[in-house]
Amino acid sequence: MKPPILSISGLRGVVGESLDPAYLTDFGCALGTLWGGGTVILSRDGRETGPLLKHAVLAGLIATGCRVLDADIASTPTCGVLVPHHGAAGGLQITASHNPREWNGLKPFRPEGAVFDQAWGERLLELLRTRQFRLADCSGLGRIEPLADPHGPHLRKVLAEVDVAKIRSRRFRVVLDCTHGAGALLGPTLLTELGCQLEVQGGVPDGRFEHTPEPTEQNLGGLCAAVRERGADVGFALDPDADRLAIVDGRGHYIGEELTLALCVDRVLRTRRGPVVVNGSTSRVIADIAARHNCAFHRSHVGEANVVEKMRAVNAAIGGEGNGGLIDPRMGWVRDSFAAMAYVLDELARREQPLTDWVATLPVYHIVKDKVQCDPESVPEACDRLRDRFADATPTAGDGLRLDWSDRWVQVRKSNTEPIVRVIAEAPNATTARTLCDETLEIVRKAAR
Repeated sequence: MKPPILSISGLRGVVGESLDPAYLTDFGCALGTLWGGGTVILSRDGRETGPLLKHAVLAGLIATGCRVLDADIASTPTCGVLVPHHGAAGGLQITASHNPREWNGLKPFRPEGAVFDQAWGERLLELLRTRQFRLADCSGLGRIEPLADPHGPHLRKVLAEVDVAKIRSRRFRVVLDCTHGAGALLGPTLLTELGCQLEVQGGVPDGRFEHTPEPTEQNLGGLCAAVRERGADVGFALDPDADRLAIVDGRGHYIGEELTLALCVDRVLRTRRGPVVVNGSTSRVIADIAARHNCAFHRSHVGEANVVEKMRAVNAAIGGEGNGGLIDPRMGWVRDSFAAMAYVLDELARREQPLTDWVATLPVYHIVKDKVQCDPESVPEACDRLRDRFADATPTAGDGLRLDWSDRWVQVRKSNTEPIVRVIAEAPNATTARTLCDETLEIVRKAAR
């Protein structure tokens, strides 16, 4: 077996190649030990391999005395909501997010409903290394209890934050691409509650993706066409575990994951001002929107846990990541596509104008995201070469390398979830952004040779 990708934020791998049942049971034992044999929320996205991972992990959780509340197929943000709702010691989402069909993984949560941070992750890794598990005897084994209404608490939280009657009055025409993931359960329910005239794509949560599941422009041609053909007001695309949202406007144009967060920040700061936190890979448009609302703006290192840590430190009103991941403390400390959909519809109902008109009020930047398959250990040398090549830029290290100019920036960092190096560039026009990204990619490739 090849080793899986293991980090403080969880585990990913290919089933039958780098994920095997014995290791997954050890992972469950480690988590059960870490959570002290307490109550645990367990959920999964719709992948075909989900039951395999679920039963292997359950063995470890039960062996350590955990009471497992089984939500079965539910989204990652729903898992995050359920943990504090039930006063659980932790939660575990079985998902590989946007990775291809053959991948799967484990994403654990802290008691407050946030993903593992550095401290929790290091304790987990140490338990996996030492195998000093808290194993119960036959009288202290755990048990499994199915949750009768796993989606209800999340649904009620989202509906409480928007003007439901106003949205219903608009009867928005919406095309929703659930990509055969966990969002196929709560997504249509939420939009129906909001009175939308709804068409659903990929509405069976079986993990049989009809297109590459990451909600990027090149993968959403079918959604764009459906929006145009149906004369819809908006198209929404979820990733398989529904913590990210991409948006298509009424003309069938993909407006980008970056603008998901921008639109939500614009909506939230209109009703409740406060600090805004994003990571170092997120568009400058968020900083401009925060300034427009006279709110403080902060950046964290990349990673959901890092964004959450910074949000809590500055008592942020809103935050997230530019991959379509809104984090709203009123929902929970996790990226939430359902809250994002509701906020967009809420603001559209208030404005009584097309999405294109709202987007036109936002600052304009062009962001290019690319990646290269190479040894991640070559990143430090690549960063040194980039500093030399772009000596006129202001460097920020600690999360790969980010180089800033007055009108543009580029970042290079190794992925924590895939064996790749990511390069992101942003500039006022598309040509400058693409050129900066391509030049940086070439330097990274040369460093890896």
